[in-house]
Amino acid sequence: MDPLLLSEERVALERSRGLWPGRVITDYLDRWVAEKPEACALVSWREEQGSLLRLSYRELAGRAARAARVLAACGVGRGDVVAFQLPNCWQFAAVHLACVRLGAVSNPLMPIFRHRELSFMLRHGEARVLIAPAHFRGFDHGALARQLGGELRLARVLLTDGAGEDSFEAALGETGGEACARGARLEPNDVMQLLYTSGTTGEPKGALHTSNSILSAVREYSKRMGIGESDVVFMPSPLGHQLGFCYGLQMALMLGIPLVLTDIWNPERALELMREHDATFTFGATPFLADLASLRGVEARRPPRLRMFASSGAPIPPPVVEAARARLKVAVATCWGMTECASVTITPPDEYKVLESDGCALPNGEVRVLSADGSEAPRGVVGALQVRGSSLFVGYLKRPELSRLHDGGWFDTGDLARMDEEGYIRICGRSKDVIIRGGENIPVVEIESALYRMAEVADAAIVAMPDPRLQERACAFVTLRPGSQLSLAAVCKHLAAEGFSKHFWPERLEVVEQMPRTATGKIQKFVLREAAKKLAAQGGAAVNF
Repeated sequence: MDPLLLSEERVALERSRGLWPGRVITDYLDRWVAEKPEACALVSWREEQGSLLRLSYRELAGRAARAARVLAACGVGRGDVVAFQLPNCWQFAAVHLACVRLGAVSNPLMPIFRHRELSFMLRHGEARVLIAPAHFRGFDHGALARQLGGELRLARVLLTDGAGEDSFEAALGETGGEACARGARLEPNDVMQLLYTSGTTGEPKGALHTSNSILSAVREYSKRMGIGESDVVFMPSPLGHQLGFCYGLQMALMLGIPLVLTDIWNPERALELMREHDATFTFGATPFLADLASLRGVEARRPPRLRMFASSGAPIPPPVVEAARARLKVAVATCWGMTECASVTITPPDEYKVLESDGCALPNGEVRVLSADGSEAPRGVVGALQVRGSSLFVGYLKRPELSRLHDGGWFDTGDLARMDEEGYIRICGRSKDVIIRGGENIPVVEIESALYRMAEVADAAIVAMPDPRLQERACAFVTLRPGSQLSLAAVCKHLAAEGFSKHFWPERLEVVEQMPRTATGKIQKFVLREAAKKLAAQGGAAVNF
């Protein structure tokens, strides 16, 4: 992979603005190892195993050094891609730090992905090594990883929490890696991260970030949120998602504060972990906050030092904010961001704006809303949202035509938004057809295409259906071929056979006689969205168009 994708103009601009740190994450790790080697760096809770591991900075650095030795033995070097489909665990941190030491590119993959998504991503990214859990949440990741290793001729497949010749932990051993114990071959402007977005036009896109683009986002975010050396971060969101990667792993290491991880969301366990480890800050999707605030007797059990909950991915309903404030005694902030730019806007903690907006731009970024003619939209009017700033990615892997910026370095987000008089934005919808379920994007176009491959289906359209916990669920509307019948169970079975992970399956099926269409024959999805809203509110009645 080309290590330098940045234009000289952008490098000069960011250098003049002083917003790029000019460092890599191991620079911070080396500092903490020197200054406080036995201080707590990471706490890793594994729900299925019922195990807890605490690592100091010295211990984490040692494991990262041994991981770097193992990867180097696999032929991994500067610019090579290392893919790891790991839940939140110490191994994720060690592998990423090892990649930085070697100058390799970290390619985190969400644990929900299966053969269809993984085979594309691994091939497209030209991954050299794949690291996955032997088993996780009842799925045999090890078998799938070995299959992919053979199909794609990967240099090595390593499995965490397993045994045998593929064991990641056995390969690490207890000693070794001294040559990789400090420093890094990665430069601040080298590609550091390859992270795939949800596909909306047939396939996912591989967004490329440097250490400078990621760390500038983390630095400005932590400043705005008032997070410092006395804080403890609890991260339930996946590290394989930009949210967890930036505001869990990167932020904790950058600031030298403890990071508490859990691999499976369990609100009772989360409450217990935050109490036991003095968590002060957490960041997660809206359902996490709703779950915590609704726990029985949470007022008497609330984590005493927890002061802030940040959320992103979907607006937080006012009743959830009010319940969190009253029962958890925490300040609530909401953010907007993307894989391509991390968090760009934020509401200051506990301001009234959290109830009506997705925040205003952080100092290292800008947002604007454009009308259809390309002019700036009047305040309060919905238009196309664009963003620019120091945290903006450096391009899509092998897709330069999609990476082009508009005049002045503006990136078209594909979202629709309006801006108020104070500069706060509210996301109003998406021009790209994606449903956000619990903070995760569902690639609607691909699921619809799969439904069209069913013999029973004549027409198919998937839209968001409001949900009190996940904010959105997928509702599939279909018309059937003469004499056909179709059930939701049959749809799910078909999608499973096509290789889609369960997270992407629709959770409601509505069979209609005909689709609402425009004069040119296009399906009117706004009509379907309104129908889905009524179904959610009324518990499901017949739909007629």
